[in-house]
Amino acid sequence: MTTGKTTDASRWKHWLQDRATAALLGLGALLPYRARMALMGWLGAYVIGPVAGLRNRIRSNLALVAPDLPRNEVERLCRAVPANMARAIAETFSGDAFIARVRHSPVEGDGWTALQAARDNGRPVVLVTAHFGNYDAARVVLRDAGCNIAGIYMPMANKAFNRRYVAAMEHIAAPVFPRDRAGLAGLLKHLRQGDMIGLVADHYIAHGELIDFMGEPARTALSSAEIALKHDALLIPVYAIRQPDGLSFRIRVEAPVPHTDPLTMTKALTASVEALVRAHMDQWMWTHKRWKRNQPR
Repeated sequence: MTTGKTTDASRWKHWLQDRATAALLGLGALLPYRARMALMGWLGAYVIGPVAGLRNRIRSNLALVAPDLPRNEVERLCRAVPANMARAIAETFSGDAFIARVRHSPVEGDGWTALQAARDNGRPVVLVTAHFGNYDAARVVLRDAGCNIAGIYMPMANKAFNRRYVAAMEHIAAPVFPRDRAGLAGLLKHLRQGDMIGLVADHYIAHGELIDFMGEPARTALSSAEIALKHDALLIPVYAIRQPDGLSFRIRVEAPVPHTDPLTMTKALTASVEALVRAHMDQWMWTHKRWKRNQPR
């Protein structure tokens, strides 16, 4: 049973977290964009990563799927991954400055022509991405290209921060729906109108299918493929790849995944994410408990 004391303690904790985050982002907003992102990257690498225990999670995941990785590379990733995460959050909260910076990002990939054709013909599209680089950059570019994309998010326990985060996401590209029954209904209504939805493919899902990812089984949802099949929608992987300057992006739109069955299609999506992660190890969110309970029941 949750006591009133525990509830009060949680409320104070969330208030402090929200105020601390607001102060940090507010401080960053006083700086020019380039300096702001450099500061946030440094804080992620050398303050947030160690204090939040992110480095231990990264080391654990790398030990599982990349045990032969040199120690110096592991330590580099322990700094680079939280740095990318902190930059991505700061970018999302930077609003118009972020939009102006990334809206002219180059678009590449075999799926770009198919995506434009679907946009012009009113065919629904399920865009699938990963916790990689900063997918909000892709949302900016595709929105400017006339793609009407609805997103979905997991509501955070910290309600004050959640409200500000949702507002920041909606400023970049609306609409966005919460990951609940009503939110899913809104998302699917958007798709049925011939528009596009964006989903993330690299979550741990407790009742997901075991699909190989980075050489180890990982529980993975089939929902992206199931939705695409049910609504005769294109299923297209889309990524925003951060460039060496730390500020700019390339948008990759891969070829649509052929319609077969949900498991086969999801394996193709997972293989797509894996190839990208192996090519850019420092841009994926290695802090996920991606391989939790990864054995058959």
